[in-house]
Amino acid sequence: MKLARNTKSPIAEAAVRQIATLYAVEATVRGMTPQARLAARQQYSTAIIAALKPWFEKQLSMISSGSKLAEDIRYGLAHWEGLTRFLGDGRFELDTNPVENAIRPICLTRKNALFAGHEVGAENWALLSSVVATCRLNDVNPVAYLAETLDAIINGHPQSQIEELMPWRFRKTSSPNP
Repeated sequence: MKLARNTKSPIAEAAVRQIATLYAVEATVRGMTPQARLAARQQYSTAIIAALKPWFEKQLSMISSGSKLAEDIRYGLAHWEGLTRFLGDGRFELDTNPVENAIRPICLTRKNALFAGHEVGAENWALLSSVVATCRLNDVNPVAYLAETLDAIINGHPQSQIEELMPWRFRKTSSPNP
């Protein structure tokens, strides 16, 4: 989209319009069951995607091979299978924005840990931040999780059964995430 805005390329603008149509379909199915999302995608998005690939290939043959637009089109075509995977599974999102938004606080906290004053302190801060973020992503209260996990370790929980202590295995408590 940035390329379409910056260059006023009719090819880039046409591609953005097609992609915007895909996002419009996704907006209508957001929050629905995976089965309903998949059915809507098969009904509306599959045809758009089916027409988009040959259109990209044709445009690529008509523009300068060294242009930024050609580079972007080649990138998309090279990753076509991954870019279109959402058409086969209603659980998948059209893009990775929800995942990126979920992990952004983790990445920022890890980056901030660089200024912890000591390498070991920074590593511990990053580790704790990852545990807290993993708890939140799994709808687990981080304070309760840490308390129960530390209690289990102190009481001799076997190291061979460490998988039982992972946040996604922890039962949700009634208190809210801090």
